[in-house]
Amino acid sequence: MNGKIKSRLLDVLMATIAITVGVVINVIGDRWTGVQLHLFSGIDYFTYDWAISLFLVPFVAGLPVALIYGFGGKLLAFFVPLIVQGYKYLDVFYGYTAIPEGVRLLPLVYWFLVVLIAMELAGVGGLVGEIVIKKTYGRTPKHVRDGLYKKAGDELVPESLPVADGTSSGVDK
Repeated sequence: MNGKIKSRLLDVLMATIAITVGVVINVIGDRWTGVQLHLFSGIDYFTYDWAISLFLVPFVAGLPVALIYGFGGKLLAFFVPLIVQGYKYLDVFYGYTAIPEGVRLLPLVYWFLVVLIAMELAGVGGLVGEIVIKKTYGRTPKHVRDGLYKKAGDELVPESLPVADGTSSGVDK
């Protein structure tokens, strides 16, 4: 195997591990709250536990995905709630899990809206994870950005620009 194939296989392995960790955290969080987002029993079904399961659990599950995979992990974090909630929805839809009395399965369109919100929060968690890795948000890491400019008097001047007297920005090297 050449280096390029090994690099791709390593990326796939790290992505699989990162998504698996995110799925495990999401499942543990859903079991902890005891909420099943794919079921609906009326307006009193929307409790604090439901909000925690919809907003906080996917956010927390998205963090380690980005921390494990690295840059690009925020995109992988979107798949975590889709996998977890998709499995749960199909499990009830095909009758492998019984629905409690007085509760019904959300219609697919409404379920997709709920999952879309969870996916967005997982993406935000992945974004925060990438910010933690990079130590700044933007295109240039902080340690590189600070080295691009040197202080010359009162203004910041790029190092590579020549100054009027012929030196290279007035900073002694």
